[in-house]
Amino acid sequence: MGVIALAAVSAGAVAYGFLFTRLETEKKTETRLNRVKAADSDVGRAKAARDRVQEMSKRRKSVQDSLKELEKKQQEDSRRKADKSVKSRLAQSGKSWTVTQFYMVSFVLGLFLGVILLVVGLPIYAALGAGFVAGIGLPRWVLGFIVKRRQNKFLEEFPNALDVMVRSIKSGLPLNDAMRLIASDGQEPVKGEFRRVIESQQVGLSIPEACARMTQTMPLSEVNFFSIVIALQSQAGGNLSEAIGNLSKVLRERRKMKAKVSALSMEAKASAAIIGALPFIVATLVSITSPHYMMILFTDPRGHLIMVGSAIWMSIGIFVMRNMINFDI
Repeated sequence: MGVIALAAVSAGAVAYGFLFTRLETEKKTETRLNRVKAADSDVGRAKAARDRVQEMSKRRKSVQDSLKELEKKQQEDSRRKADKSVKSRLAQSGKSWTVTQFYMVSFVLGLFLGVILLVVGLPIYAALGAGFVAGIGLPRWVLGFIVKRRQNKFLEEFPNALDVMVRSIKSGLPLNDAMRLIASDGQEPVKGEFRRVIESQQVGLSIPEACARMTQTMPLSEVNFFSIVIALQSQAGGNLSEAIGNLSKVLRERRKMKAKVSALSMEAKASAAIIGALPFIVATLVSITSPHYMMILFTDPRGHLIMVGSAIWMSIGIFVMRNMINFDI
């Protein structure tokens, strides 16, 4: 038995010695084949990943090109629509006034003030100058105040309208119906602006074009953002409700930042108001206590020159202080 066992072991050792090279070669070959297959698989995955990256890059570049084109178009439209004429300002005020009515009111106001100053005793050229300035400047200032107040009301309600639009789109309504909902049940002045958008669609304009026209009566950067989002979604697609929801959040954050900046700059604004009003307050008090002391400024030509120079320097100082305390966000 021992001899048989030793013979078997010897035969196995001899067979292994002869077959070792072949077995090692087959093992290495199998290992190389597995590596080649793995490499081919990695190459395939890498190629698929590169294709995905290239596709995303192409899509991103397309969106960026569309955004640049839209921004350029919006800037051109803004420059063209940045019209400070009375007609455009009247349209932005939301009032039903006409240009003729505005100029008639301005003329009557300037004439009335000029007559009052002539009755008081001012020279005719001073009264005419004051009446002209009042007739030209005061109505425009009032119109600008009305436009600014309407824009502030719009900014307060616009994020809420966007939230309503987001909920409407998520519930299955199309964008046009969501805008109709705001145009019928929203708050002014957002309601009126979206009503104009719906009316523009009824005469053949598309939704992006109608939204872009909103900047004519509401020239705000927030409205410009909204029109760009609508135009991008119409060209590149995407989740519209998410885009409008993000825009609503951005608008709310911008409003919070404006409130913080206004609160931080309130002390400087109060100081500027006091400094700007102090000469007029002192002049009024001196006129009440010593009218003859101040009357020489109105009767003597040298006093007229002093008043003109003082008005110029006061205007320069007020302009500088206004630029120092106003911040654009």
